[in-house]
Parts: sequence; C-alpha cells; structure tokens
Amino acid sequence: MSFFRFLFSKTLFIQLTLAFLAGTFLVYLSLSFLKYITFHNKHQKVPDLSGINIINLTQILEDKELRYEIIDSSKFNPNYPSLSVIEHQPGPGKLVKKNRKIYITLNPSGYSRISVPDLVQITRRNAEATLLSVGFSIGEISYRDNIGKDMVLEMRYKGERLEAGTLLQKTSEIDLVLGNGKRN
Repeated sequence: MSFFRFLFSKTLFIQLTLAFLAGTFLVYLSLSFLKYITFHNKHQKVPDLSGINIINLTQILEDKELRYEIIDSSKFNPNYPSLSVIEHQPGPGKLVKKNRKIYITLNPSGYSRISVPDLVQITRRNAEATLLSVGFSIGEISYRDNIGKDMVLEMRYKGERLEAGTLLQKTSEIDLVLGNGKRN
C-alpha cells in the first residue's frame, strides 16, 4: 500500500515537475545554441554562374564566401565558351549559407576525339547511319565510276583521304566517295 501512496504523493509530483522544467530548459538551451552556431536564417542567394570562365569563377565565389567543386567537364556545349560554367548545383537564386560548396559542371575545351569507323565496302545508307550514331556529320557526297552502286569506296576529311581508326574531333564532317553503278 505504501507504493500506491507514493504514486499519488506530493513529493513525486514536485520531482516530476522539476524534471520536466529542467528538461524543457535544456532543450531550449540546446536549440538556441544550434541556431547560433549554424547561422540560422542567415542565407544568401547563389549567383548565376552560367557562362563564367573558371578564372573569374574563383574570385566571384570568394567574394560571396562560397566554395566550389568541379564535378564534370565531359559534355561539350558549343553555346558556351571553353572552360566556362555550363550549370551548377544549387542553381541560381537558391538560398544557401556562407561557405557552402557549389558543384560546377564545366564546358571542356572542345569535343572529344573519337575513332573513325571502317565504312569502306558498305552501303551509303549504313555508312551514314554509322557516322551519325558515332557523332560525326556527313559532309559532301561524290560519285566515281564503280560497279557497286552507292557503295562507299573511300572516306575523306578536309579533302584528304581518311583511314579507319583515325582519331577525329566529334561532329567533324566526313566526305564519302561512292560508286555510281557504272563500269570503268
């Protein structure tokens, strides 16, 4: 019976009230301290960095007290100058705290170089599909007397004969010399 008397006693009620008040005070103190050390409600907008050169980027972000890390520079975009920012995360206008890291995607200095496929002795249709799928573009089409109508006889780049396996910049124009179906 003394246990039930203790559960409803004034002493237990006072101790529980003091424990609740102490716990509430500690939580309030912790949250206030966290707001102070995490700069709560002290945000700044991320500037629009698109098109800015890597040399100027460092100074702009240092002035804003931001850091950056380059995460990618593999997809060339001809609409931007080389070694300039294509996109960044967080995006322009987003609110961030000072010393936040901005992740940058840079425009490389040019298209990557890829190997020219062997197109000799295949049809024009297959040759064009192969060139386009690899990333090249079709240049001038010329014909020469040969019994294989629309058969690729040779490839040319800037007027020079081109061998399979040669490394060229992506989007380069490759000219094709085809047979016209007539004997010599």
